[in-house]
Amino acid sequence: MLPEDCLSIILSFTSPEDALRASLVSSCFRLASDSDLVWERFLPSDYAEIVSNSVTPLMFCSKKELFQCLSDSVLIDGGNKVFKLEKSSGKKCYILSAKELSITWSSNPLYWSWISMAESRFCRVAVLRTTDWLEIGGKIRTKMLTPNTTYGAYLIMKISERAYGLDLMASEITLEVGNQVCSSNVFLKHGEGSKEMGNLGHKKEGSVREREDGWMEVELGEFYSGEKDEQVKMSLMEVKGCHLKGGLLIEGIEFRPKH
Repeated sequence: MLPEDCLSIILSFTSPEDALRASLVSSCFRLASDSDLVWERFLPSDYAEIVSNSVTPLMFCSKKELFQCLSDSVLIDGGNKVFKLEKSSGKKCYILSAKELSITWSSNPLYWSWISMAESRFCRVAVLRTTDWLEIGGKIRTKMLTPNTTYGAYLIMKISERAYGLDLMASEITLEVGNQVCSSNVFLKHGEGSKEMGNLGHKKEGSVREREDGWMEVELGEFYSGEKDEQVKMSLMEVKGCHLKGGLLIEGIEFRPKH
């Protein structure tokens, strides 16, 4: 017997997943759950800026349709980043392209090449031709992410069939937030990676695993995005072996909520 506006206000305090479920209860609930009042609450506060930075104009007639657009992944910032809303919670996810990362000697064609791949989200991915110094780094501000959320940072990559030297020595993966540093070691190879725990800060475990999109990923660490804006830095390094390695493809680094 509650008015539609009251139902909409109540649903706005739930989650996108709960609102969609509620729409199946009755026509009254469906109308209330489709309200802009509900989906405005689920959208991030900076959604207008994200929409304006989209490479391809977004077509929507309601806040619910906008949420659905943003939950399907959107290329932003000239095609160098991917933004996505988690469908169940509305929390932000980002992928920084390889062009947004710091990759040692990536501008030298003797060591790295930049190619297009049909299965990539970006126009170019970085391909390691050969090097004895592998160092890949990235950074993000916590203000870009959903506050009060535990995030994981993941290096998205592939290992070619002709790869060599990548699993001769472990690579060190490190994540730093303020004075907090965690590190571990991982061997870059197909399937589950071997792990060796590091000694800096609290210990985290790294491994190589398959993704649903056909790529592979290494978790570089996790962090908490509180109310305070902080810079998060992460890296993967293998610089001590002084042996040649090649065959690694880098698409970018993803930041997504952990559950």
